Amino acid sequence: MSGTIGFIGLGVMGEPMCRNLAEKSGRKVQAFDMRPEPLERLAAAGVRAAASAEEAGRDAEVVFLSLPAGPQVEAVVRGLLPSLRAGQVIVDTSTAPVALERQLSAEAGAKRAAYADAPVARTRAAAEAGTLSITVGAEPDVYAAIEPLLRCMGSDVLHCGPVGCGQVVKLMNNMVLFETVVALAEAMAVARRAGVDEALLLEALGNGSADSFALRNHGMKAMLPRAFPEAAFPTDYAIKDVTYALDLAAEMGVEARGARLAREILERSSAAGQGGAYFPALIRLIDGEV
Repeated sequence: MSGTIGFIGLGVMGEPMCRNLAEKSGRKVQAFDMRPEPLERLAAAGVRAAASAEEAGRDAEVVFLSLPAGPQVEAVVRGLLPSLRAGQVIVDTSTAPVALERQLSAEAGAKRAAYADAPVARTRAAAEAGTLSITVGAEPDVYAAIEPLLRCMGSDVLHCGPVGCGQVVKLMNNMVLFETVVALAEAMAVARRAGVDEALLLEALGNGSADSFALRNHGMKAMLPRAFPEAAFPTDYAIKDVTYALDLAAEMGVEARGARLAREILERSSAAGQGGAYFPALIRLIDGEV
């Protein structure tokens, strides 16, 4: 692949992802966002500002999406469909419902275009560094074509199967993460009230069988110092992701009670004023701080 890249959606993750593509791929990149500020910043990396999502995708060989949720993905893809050409590839790096991705893939396929879901995981810092984890759902030939571009943005890129499978893996990752953060919050609240320092508890858990990425990152870097910035992965986004996971579980005939409890706690955290805060802020609810 050597043609132009389109990029639609320049939010917390999309902007650094687009920058990495422009700086590492050796390809021309044209991008669109509803806000002018990220486009102004990306101009320094050679990214051309498009006037609309349709313009960003019209002449591009590959079109990347980085959008908040399923409704935005559906709206943008349906806007692209009328001008979609044979051989173009849409790569959705958002987190969206599995069934929606498969439906949009079928509609793109009717235009002889290809579709891949490639949701990203890890933090904004990882997006800046190009060290995201990316799980991909695509046909093997499509994956082979887009893998070099994905590696401009991610250090761990995994082909999970046909379209939709990237979202399955991403949603299960997030489901486990949310449940783990709830468990950490409960353990920290119990230990502190029982006379054990929270930092000591997390050190001990990290030395034992309860160690995890969530403990070392969400626990030690956010929950322990009670640092929940608005510009990180917010509670309301977490609710969206766990809802997609629960919808998939129901479709597969799995009750997923732990995930239901995690969603309930996240919803209560949001109702208590933490909707825009980094989602580990749920410890404030569990520990009676809000």
